[in-house]
Amino acid sequence: MKYLIAILCFYPVLVHSEIYKAVDADGHVTYSSVPIKGGKKIILEPLSTMMPPPAQARSDGFPKVDAATQKGRDEVRLKILQDELSTELKLLAEARQNLKNGEGTPEVFQTKDGKTFRNVSKYEEKVKSLRDQVDLHSKNVEALKTELSKFK
Repeated sequence: MKYLIAILCFYPVLVHSEIYKAVDADGHVTYSSVPIKGGKKIILEPLSTMMPPPAQARSDGFPKVDAATQKGRDEVRLKILQDELSTELKLLAEARQNLKNGEGTPEVFQTKDGKTFRNVSKYEEKVKSLRDQVDLHSKNVEALKTELSKFK
């Protein structure tokens, strides 16, 4: 379909040809320039075209800012990134501790007669969720460190 539209856009001569579309019992769509069994003629409206507006040159130096303004913006960005990194490091340490506690605490269930069994699937699900949290915070820390390294 994409190719058909591209052909129609770039070759105006083909716009005037007839196009037929047929859908078989399995839902497969076939396009053709000659009539096909069970096909219907598609009528396409001509595409309107217009030229893009000319680029306007600005004499006021937009979007430049003076060095002091840019330095202030950079300092604010650096502070935000450092705060985010500090928060993510705390969350990562907390997630690692939760994982350690979760791995050391098996999931169990008791039957009506008082027997205790391990629930392995629930344990694995819990540990996977905790590992995912550690991975998420680790990736966030790495991304923040990468951004901070651009300031040096």
